Amino acid sequence: MTQQATQPKVSALTGISLNPTGFGWFVALIVAALPVFWFGFQSLGRAWSTAEYSHGPLIPMISLYLFLRELRRSPVPALNVTDRWPGVVVIVVAFGIALLGNLMQVADIVTYAFIIWVGGVMLAVFGWERGRTHWAPVLHLLFMLPLPQVLYWKLTIFLQTVSSELGVWFVSLMGVPVFLEGNIIDLGVFKLQVAEACSGLRYLFPILSFSYLFSILYRGPFWHKVVLLLSAAPLTVLMNSIRIGIIGLLVNRYGIEQAEGFMHYFQGWVIFIITVFLLFGLAVILQRTTKSPMTLAETIDLDFEGFGGIAARIFSIRASSGVIVATLLTAAISAAWLYSPSAGRVVADREPFVLFPRQIEGWSGSTALIEPSVEAVLAADDYLNATYSNIAEDRYVSLFVAYYQDQTSGSGIHSPEVCLPVGGWEIFTLKPYKLSLEDTPYGQFEVNRAVIQKGTSMQLVYYWFEQRGKRITNDVTAKLTVLKDSMITGRADGALVRFVTPIGPTETPEVADARLQRFMRVSLGALPRFVPF
Repeated sequence: MTQQATQPKVSALTGISLNPTGFGWFVALIVAALPVFWFGFQSLGRAWSTAEYSHGPLIPMISLYLFLRELRRSPVPALNVTDRWPGVVVIVVAFGIALLGNLMQVADIVTYAFIIWVGGVMLAVFGWERGRTHWAPVLHLLFMLPLPQVLYWKLTIFLQTVSSELGVWFVSLMGVPVFLEGNIIDLGVFKLQVAEACSGLRYLFPILSFSYLFSILYRGPFWHKVVLLLSAAPLTVLMNSIRIGIIGLLVNRYGIEQAEGFMHYFQGWVIFIITVFLLFGLAVILQRTTKSPMTLAETIDLDFEGFGGIAARIFSIRASSGVIVATLLTAAISAAWLYSPSAGRVVADREPFVLFPRQIEGWSGSTALIEPSVEAVLAADDYLNATYSNIAEDRYVSLFVAYYQDQTSGSGIHSPEVCLPVGGWEIFTLKPYKLSLEDTPYGQFEVNRAVIQKGTSMQLVYYWFEQRGKRITNDVTAKLTVLKDSMITGRADGALVRFVTPIGPTETPEVADARLQRFMRVSLGALPRFVPF
């Protein structure tokens, strides 16, 4: 009787040995991790509600499918596994990264730490030698995460530019007169803006995920898999450019309605489906290069047989020392996080830009609202868009400041380096430039100095990132200082400050430099009230 009581229970349905104790510890491990990763999960939910990342909920299901395929082809794990401790170490590292992300309130860090945690759990359950062979399903989870904002905007601007140029080239091939100014396609009567939504990102992410899955399921040489994986991005960009070109042709012939509403989204889905079929077509072509080509059905392994029994193995997880230690550590870390005192965000004391002086020592200014579409992309908590003139000066000076209360919550500063080309401005020169304004609160500091041109118009631009008393010229460095300061001081506010003045036909850039600096000397004294140090 005693011997029979210690034997594991066997499911009559699947024939799998059941281990309620081990399964209980595994469930406890997952539940105990939720508090630390909850901030990241909330961010994922918001990202998945957008068009660019709406494919996100499918990614864990596909990763599970890939994992079950690997389990089906692998032998049953050994009963005595002695190399689980590397998994415990990876879990602890993942929690360290996640806690750092929580302290900084940067959800991206927490979500990436979650992927590392999943890998650690895999190693703790299966052991190092067996667990590391299941890297592909874990890596696939990366496709469910949003890109960091800095990379997102740089990639968006790049894809907008490429898609615009290829789209215009396609339209011109059809004999339609067309002109491209920045991301504005000028058809004469109609002008089309290749907006953020038309950059192709909302197709690129799911297509990249699909190509990753496709390369794994593909039965063929390894170099075939690499070609299928690498071809996804250029195919998506090319098809999106053709889509833009087709919209241009339809608008030129039938009117602006062809670029709006249902037709716009319908054309996008058609392009997406065509891109998927092109990947299948490429797989067929690659098969034709082999000595023993297979049919498409034979080429793609989509067998689901036996998945039910494989999935039921989760109930036979052993209560190993590695899993138990990982669970206890996870519970301790989560409890410490939940009950630890948190200073939270420090809200800087500032005045709204509506109170910014309009009369500044002989300079008279007026403000204007920016376009709603631009304002939505800017996503600033407050901004100043003002133009100042002085009867003693030949040209005006524009001052633009975008203020962000919290730069870690998804919104962030968009660098003029990537935004100016969208408006059709060509950057002639862009380099750091040291200013000496000792009679202002800022003293000596460095700005980005750019000379830009659109048609025959030229402008001189100074800009920098004002970050809690620090003036920074690099957007990535600015973001890193936000992460550090948000953890040390609790502040994550900051602003983009930009001064612009035209360069007259008979002027030199040095004359424009002097004008900008004269205005900065009298105007910067008021800025700390609105962008605190």
